Amino acid sequence: MLKTSGYKVSSYPSGVKLLEGSKDLEPGCILLDVRMPDMDGLQVQQALQDRGIGFPVIVMTGHGDVNVAVQAMKAGAVDFIEKPFEKATLLTAIEEGFSRLEQTGKGRARAEEARVRLQALTPRERDVLEGLVRGHPNKTIAYDLDISPRTVEIHRANLMSKLGVASLSEALRIAFAAGLDEQRAG
Repeated sequence: MLKTSGYKVSSYPSGVKLLEGSKDLEPGCILLDVRMPDMDGLQVQQALQDRGIGFPVIVMTGHGDVNVAVQAMKAGAVDFIEKPFEKATLLTAIEEGFSRLEQTGKGRARAEEARVRLQALTPRERDVLEGLVRGHPNKTIAYDLDISPRTVEIHRANLMSKLGVASLSEALRIAFAAGLDEQRAG
């Protein structure tokens, strides 16, 4: 059905075999059945996440169980589909999966672009930006860095110029896209 709908399909005899070939997977949606040989679909979904494979997952089952559906969705499944299902139901879920995949790709590209832009900053300008990310005013940043508030203002103006932004919110958006807030939290 998927091939006749225009999708390139690769099938695996079990979740274990899928995981064995996971390094060679092309970006796409992964359809898992709850009941599969060796590992169930939820175990395979978790193993994919553990390996950093963030492809969209659609879980199917012939034995609808609310608890299993909740587990699959909490783990990030695009959809949980009960058999028998309409072709349109599966195709809609796959379209949603590819939409998520596209958004993930755009997010990665934005993050990489932001990281490159931050590399243009001096260490002190980056320190000032990190203070701004934490929501600190110039005076607090100055105190934390043991410099004058006027020096913070100069670094702030320089970093905004280097980042090519006209407002604090734009600078913060770049910092957040680069994961600067997560680096500080971690």
